[in-house]
Order: sequence, then C-alpha cells, then structure tokens
Amino acid sequence: MGAIFQSLGRTVLAGFVVLAVIIIAASGAGAGAKLGDHAWWSFVFRWLHVMSGVMWIGLLWYFNFVQTPSMPKIPDEQKPAVSKVIAPAALFWFRWSALATVVTGLIVAGMNGYLGSALMLTKGVHAIGIGMWLALVMAVNVWFIIWPNQKKALGMVQVSPAEKAAAAKIAGMTSRINTMLSIPMLFCMVAQQNAGL
Repeated sequence: MGAIFQSLGRTVLAGFVVLAVIIIAASGAGAGAKLGDHAWWSFVFRWLHVMSGVMWIGLLWYFNFVQTPSMPKIPDEQKPAVSKVIAPAALFWFRWSALATVVTGLIVAGMNGYLGSALMLTKGVHAIGIGMWLALVMAVNVWFIIWPNQKKALGMVQVSPAEKAAAAKIAGMTSRINTMLSIPMLFCMVAQQNAGL
C-alpha cells in the first residue's frame, strides 16, 4: 500500500481504480445513467470540468494566498528553489488546468443544450452564462497576460531587470484580478445548478 503513495503517478492511477470500482458498483445497482449514453458522457465531462476547475482555482489561490505572500519571508539564497523549480511546475498545471476547465465546461454546456443561451446571458441560464464569461476572461488572462509575464519574471525569457520587475508586477496584478473574479465565477457556477438563479 505504501508503494502506491510514494509515487504521484501511482496515487493518481489508484484514484482512477477506486473511481472505476465505484462506477461499476453504481451501474450494477441500476443507479443513474447507463454507461456510454448521452447522460453518462454529460456526467463524465461535468466531472472532468469540476476536477480541472478545482486544480485551476486551487493553484490560483495557492499563488495568491501562499506563494506570493511568503516570498518576502524566504531568504534570498533559497528563493531560486521557488522561482526555478516550484513556480514553473505550478504554472504548467495552472495554465493547462485553466484550458481544460474552459474546454470541458463548453463541452458540458454544448452537450446539455445551453451553450449559446448561456453565452448570450438568456434568462434562466444567465447565472451560468455570467460564470462562463468570467471563466473565459480569467483563462485569457492566464494564457495571454500571466504566463508571458511570468516567463519574464522567473527568468525563463531573458529581459532587462526593469522589464523583469514590470512583468512580475503585471503578472501579479492580473493574478489578483483572477482571484477577485473567481469568487463571483464560482458563485455563478454553483448558483445555476443549486439555487436556480
């Protein structure tokens, strides 16, 4: 058992094995959608949407609530461990989970027939539409503002010290904007499903 948890890959694989057991047990009990039908795939993409969204917003909040406020407390000689190892890896998962969240969310909306209506903010699906637009703005921020500026700030792209400082400021401010937008975005996502807003 210990060998499973000594490897992230084996841990994730074990999670999928547990998931498969739950799915098989639930489908054998006659619960929910049948494997392979539209409702089943709609559920799978919703689950993937939620899972990637948890990773995206979790990393966004990690950067804003943990890493950024902690950097001034780290001795200068230890900062490269964060900026050269931890931050690039976290930013990799951050930007790809943002893309996965948006893509799976659009797939779910399309499969369930409300994609166009939600994006047009039609009454009845306007809450999810607002959430979708906020998520789209946030994802654009991740890919086209935060990531290019973080590459400069972390020294992955060589720029002058002044450009590096300016890039760090832009990336940090845009990340804070995304943190602000994540609060109403998450409300809209949950409100549409559970509050009927």
